[in-house]
This record gives sequence, C-alpha cells and structure tokens, in this order.
Amino acid sequence: MKKLDDIDLRILTILYNDADINNKELAAKIGIAPSTCLERVKRLKSSGVIKNAFIDVNFKNIGGNIEAIAAIRLQPYSEEIVNQLRDDLLKLPEIVSLYHMGGSYDYFIHMSVKDSEHLRQFVFNAITSRDEVTTVETSLIFEHSRSGVLPQFDDE
Repeated sequence: MKKLDDIDLRILTILYNDADINNKELAAKIGIAPSTCLERVKRLKSSGVIKNAFIDVNFKNIGGNIEAIAAIRLQPYSEEIVNQLRDDLLKLPEIVSLYHMGGSYDYFIHMSVKDSEHLRQFVFNAITSRDEVTTVETSLIFEHSRSGVLPQFDDE
C-alpha cells in the first residue's frame, strides 16, 4: 500500500476511537465528501490497514463477573502445537483474546467467566488437562482499559 496521507491518518484516528461512526459523520469530521471518505475506508480495508471493527462488550453486564489472564508454557514447543492450542481455545466462549508470546511464556490468554468455580473448572478442563501445557499462572483482572489513541509511527 502507498504511504498513508494526513486524511487517511485522520480517518484511522477517528475509527480507532469509534468504529461505529457512520460514513457521513466521519466525512464531516474530516471535511471531505462522503463518497471520498467511503472510498478511502474501502481502500484502507482492502489493503489490510483496517483488519476488522469490534464492539467493546461489558462482560459484567452479560454475566462475565470475573476476567483473568492465564500465562501458559508449552512443551514440546512447535508450530503445530502452538497453532492447535490457538485453534482449540478460540472456539471456547470464555476466551476473549489470545496472545502468542516470545519470552518466558508461550501464550497469554484473556478470559471471562461467571465466577471463581467457573474459572477453576475452565482452567482445569481447557488448559491444564492438555499434555503440552507445562505451566499455567492465572491472574485476576481488576480493570481493563483500552487506549483511544492511535499509535503514531512517523518516519522522522
């Protein structure tokens, strides 16, 4: 993709903070025609700059009273094992996000569960029961915040 210009960066900045904004409002905030805005957003999507748009769900409002992060080590470690764990866990409704890591842990798993017993059973049944999992450290999340500021990667 060609280098992003100021208008592309402004579109990304606004969408990063509010992916739910409609095209007409987005165009007005930037000061361009809605048709131009729509074409630019389509180009950003087709080029892979914009991968998806997500909603931010308050899990507590739907019964997910506990959020936790599990740090996991695998042994043996191979691409096949890493990918299989990812594919298996992403099918489970408790999983919010997975992070394949470098460093002392191979995966960080963000999960949401209804209570401590649900967390206990989930960790036992979905994680520690797997032969390739050697270590699991589970930490409770007290608060999760997401930055609304788009990172800047200027060449200067």
